[in-house]
Formats: sequence, C-alpha cells, structure tokens
Amino acid sequence: MPILNSIASWLMKKRMHQIELFIKYPVDVQMEWMSSLVRDAADTEYGRKFGFSDITNYRQFSEQIPLNDYESLKPWIERTRRGEQSLLWHSEIRWFAKSSGTTDKSKFLPVSDESLDGCHYNAGRDMVTLWCYNHPDTQLFTGKNLALGGSFKEDHFGEHNSFHGDVSAIIIQNLPMWADFFRAPDVSIALMDEWEAKLEKIALSMMDENVTSIAGVPSWMLVLVRRILEKKNKKDLREIWPNLEVYFHGGVSFTPYKEQFCELFGNNKVEFLQLYNASEGFFGIQDQVHSDEMLLMLDYGIFYEFIEVRDMAVPDASRRTIQLEEVRIGIDYSMIITTNAGLWRYQLGDVIRFTSTNPYRFKISGRTRQHINVFGEELMVHNTDAALAIACEKANARVTEYTVAPIFMSNNAGAHEWLIEFEKAPQNFDYFVAQLDEALKRQNSDYEAKRYNNYVLYTPVIRALPAQSFYKWLKKNNKLGGQYKVPRLSNERLVLEEIKALANI
Repeated sequence: MPILNSIASWLMKKRMHQIELFIKYPVDVQMEWMSSLVRDAADTEYGRKFGFSDITNYRQFSEQIPLNDYESLKPWIERTRRGEQSLLWHSEIRWFAKSSGTTDKSKFLPVSDESLDGCHYNAGRDMVTLWCYNHPDTQLFTGKNLALGGSFKEDHFGEHNSFHGDVSAIIIQNLPMWADFFRAPDVSIALMDEWEAKLEKIALSMMDENVTSIAGVPSWMLVLVRRILEKKNKKDLREIWPNLEVYFHGGVSFTPYKEQFCELFGNNKVEFLQLYNASEGFFGIQDQVHSDEMLLMLDYGIFYEFIEVRDMAVPDASRRTIQLEEVRIGIDYSMIITTNAGLWRYQLGDVIRFTSTNPYRFKISGRTRQHINVFGEELMVHNTDAALAIACEKANARVTEYTVAPIFMSNNAGAHEWLIEFEKAPQNFDYFVAQLDEALKRQNSDYEAKRYNNYVLYTPVIRALPAQSFYKWLKKNNKLGGQYKVPRLSNERLVLEEIKALANI
C-alpha cells in the first residue's frame, strides 16, 4: 500500500500542470469550451432550433440562445427521459439526477457520459489532486474514502428504460475501476434506498476499517459519525479512525457544522476541504490550505456566465449576462451554466461572490430563491450563517439546523421568525437573540436600516425546537439522505409552518 500511495500521489500531481494552464489562460479555456459545446450539439433538435452552426462568438451565443430555467427545458428533458435522443445533447442520455430542490416538485437533470467523465469524475480526481499537492506527505491512499451517497431508481417508459436518483448515487454506480478501488462502503450498501437502514449498515461496515478520508453532505455525515461513535462507545473519531486526514464536504454551508465536527474529530489533525458540487455539475474546489475560498474549475465541459443579483428582478430577456473576464470582486452574481449534458444557459439559482480574479476564486453567497426580501432587507444565506456563528460563539451555543421565514404584520412592520435546533442551547436566551440581531445588522446594511427603531422590522423571534425536528420534516417529505436539505431562508411560511406543526409548537 505505501508503494500504491506513492504512485497515486505522483499521478495526481501531474494533473496540476493542467490546472495551472486554465489558471493562466482562463478566458481562452472558457471560449474554447463555448465553441466546443455548440459545435458538438449543432445537429441536435435544440441546436438546429437556435442556429448553433452559425455561432462563432459570445455575442451570437448570448443573442441566439435564450436564458433557461428548469421549466423552459423541462419538455426537452421529459422527452429524453422517455427515450428520444439528440434533443439537447448529441450523445445518448439515460441517467437523470433528481434535484435536491426545496419544493415538492422534482427536477430531473440530464447526466451524459461526457458530464460523468469530464466533470464529476475529473472533479473527484482533482479534489484529491489538490489535497496531495498541498500535503506532499499524505498517506491518503493507504486507506479508504468513506463516501456517503444517495440512491437511484429505474424508470420504465414502454420499451425504453432510464434511471433517476441522487447525483452521488449515479456517480457511485458508474465509477471507473480506479476510483472504485479506494471508495467505501460496498456498492450494495452505498446505494441502498432506505436511508435509516443504510446508515446502520454503513456504520457497522466502516467502524473497524482504516478510513483516511470521508466525503458527503455535512448534515448527514454528522448523523453517521455520531452513530459510529455511539456503537463503538467512543468520544471522538481519532479513537476509531486514527489515520483520518480530511473531510471533503459540500452541498450546504459548513459554518453551522464546523465546530461540531472539530469536536468529534478530537484533534487538529483532520482538515476540511470545501467543494461546490450540485446535480447540474461540479464547479469549485478549495485549493488552499488556509482559506475556504474555492477555485472555479474551468475545464470540466461547462461554460459560465453571470448576472448581477441586483439585475435578477427584471425579466429574463432584459437581464444582462457577462462573461468570466467581466466579473468583479465583491459583487454577488447569479451563475448561468451551459454544460456537456445539454443544459443551455441554465440559471442555476446559486449566488457566488468572487474573492479573486487571478486566479478566479469565489465563495457561495446563497441562492436566488433562498433569501428574505419581504421588507426590503435583502437577507442572504451567507448573512444568516455568519451571524449565527458569531452569536453561537458569544453565547456559547451550538446549532444543528435552522430555518427562517418572515412574520407578516398588519401595521406595515414585521419580523423574522427563526426555528433553531440546538445541539447546545445558550444559557441566556435573550443574550443570544440580541447577539444574533446585532450580528445580522453588521452583516447586512439593508437589514440594519429596516431594524432602525423597529420601524420596519422588529427583533427576530427565535424558537428552539426539540431534537430531531428537522429530521422528522425531511423524513415526512421523503427527503432523507443524499443532498437533500432544509431550506435556510424563504419569503413564504409554508416550510416553517410544517416544521412547527411536527414539533408541536
């Protein structure tokens, strides 16, 4: 195994040359991908409709191809699911990633062979490559990577079969041999459909293995790790997996979970590496040891465009899209992607903020649909995550999950109602509320203005929930496991009221 570790580390380091190339020539790489994507899909039904064969530059690309969301592409996707091919993409598509969206409506995102190989598997290789590059003495390949994923199902449309499920399950099912060699648990367990039974079997099968890295959504990884600790009757993971080096995490903000993982890991040896992966593709990887900024991955078969968040209020046809070379540091942008699975100028719904343009590094700000702007406060997820972390530190508290929605009042003023599940509740609840409110004011000037003298917004209403309240909501809505998560912020009260009803408050 030490020899294998040395060989694998050497191979991963060779990939750094290609990463350095797209860092050095980002605009050229992106324009090559734009040209390649329209060329490959020129003879598809979608490509013929929008004149792909005539597109030679970005101006034509942005003028001829409309901005899309899921609803505008859904008819093409549904036809593909039922067996028609060469509609959005030139190669056969039989796999569809079921979206982890926060509404009951499911989205089925196409996954082509090109996106599996060129995007998802390359990203898996690159997250290890960047780890090895920054940790030349790594022993990562002397043990197993515990990858926590979802499940998939087969659909029957007459004589045609297709498959849908969590993107992590699609990746696991189709893994190349080199990647599957280091992954655990066994596929028969990893792809189980019943989530609670799967967690139990993963815990039993992995608690005595030599695990050197773990990967998965923080909320579900936390459940698994605690179950393993309980079964082994241990306080921290160093007693179970002494060679654990890194936790690769993505899917949700890590801020509410970091302190809990640090405590469970029991020392400073285990590091965290942040990823930006989604059902639609894989977009960013943390490439520095001491910063959780992520490097925008530019050679995964994805062409990026951006819209300033302030322009999102206008109709699609009036929205000004810009290329990578035009973005500025410190501005919130909604991401638009064109992929090698046939998502054309697709409005992802995620908001990012660039921290550097040489190279292009960024942080996730939130989602265009997960914010609160009922009273003009423009509150984003990164505001609430940061403020909650500050309040927890000052009040000596720890939070497991939370969600926020507006309280509508008849006198033109309102408030925000928070449902919080505490792992460790604050001793002085009023102090916690005051610190959260003050932190929100410092994080967001619009919120601060609306809170002035309680003219528009009153003090937040914070409700502590019993343990497992969010888990019960996820289970009731068939959202256990994979990349499913509780929406943090909403302009409506539907989710919040459902959770309150389950918690009997």
